[in-house]
Parts: sequence; C-alpha cells; structure tokens
Amino acid sequence: MSLQVEKITDQNELDSAFKIRKEVFVEEQKVNAEDECDEFEDSSFHFLAKLEGTPVGTARWRFTEKGVKLERFAVLKEARGKGIGQALVQYVLEDIATHSNADSKTKYLHSQILAISLYEKFGFKKVGDIFEECNILHFKMERS
Repeated sequence: MSLQVEKITDQNELDSAFKIRKEVFVEEQKVNAEDECDEFEDSSFHFLAKLEGTPVGTARWRFTEKGVKLERFAVLKEARGKGIGQALVQYVLEDIATHSNADSKTKYLHSQILAISLYEKFGFKKVGDIFEECNILHFKMERS
C-alpha cells in the first residue's frame, strides 16, 4: 500500500482537497456547504493524502489569535481504517514544527467525538465541555 501525504502546492491539488471535504462533510455528514468553506482557505496550509496515487484525505492548519489550529481533517469513507488519518495528523504536526513562529503557540483543534482517540495518540487532550458545531458534537483538544 503506497500512502503519501504532501503539502498542497497547486490549484489541482487544492481542488482535490475541496472535493474530498465536500464528499465527507457536506454529502456524508450533512454540513451546510456555506459552513464548510470559509474565509480562512487562503491563509491556511493545506495537505493531501494519496493512496496508490489517488487523493483520499485532506487537512489544513492555520495561525489564529489562540495559537495554531488544525482543521478540516477528512478521509473518504472507502479509505478509512488504513492509517490515512494518522498519516495526515503526523505530517501536519511535522509541517507546523518547521515554522519557528509556531513553537511557543498552543496547538488545538475541534474534534468530532468519533475522532478523539486519533488525536489522543498524538498527545492532544480534551479541554472543556462537549459542544455542537455544524450539528456535530465536538470537544476542543489541545496539545502543549
């Protein structure tokens, strides 16, 4: 199984990422399409996971006033359970580490309930109470 994760560098790859996000969030999870794409697309660092050369997963991260936020982790249904989510988290964290201005900042994310164990493997811990975002239950998670 050939799995690779890369930072997105061109519009075709970004279009593939948006297509994956649309399929996972809008079609499968019924997130409102207007909520899925936001004003932070241009200021985020985007990533694409490919299995045997086919795009199957995506994620992004960005700087915020609260630290560094990891977001929009999505893996196509047919590709789940193959380590793609873990590979994306690992690669995103490695990329964040290359930015010296991210060193002292809190790394955080809003995890859907089903993904909490994935992020815990990378040292993220639940912070605060459960909350609803786009009609899906989440916990804020942080990694120091």
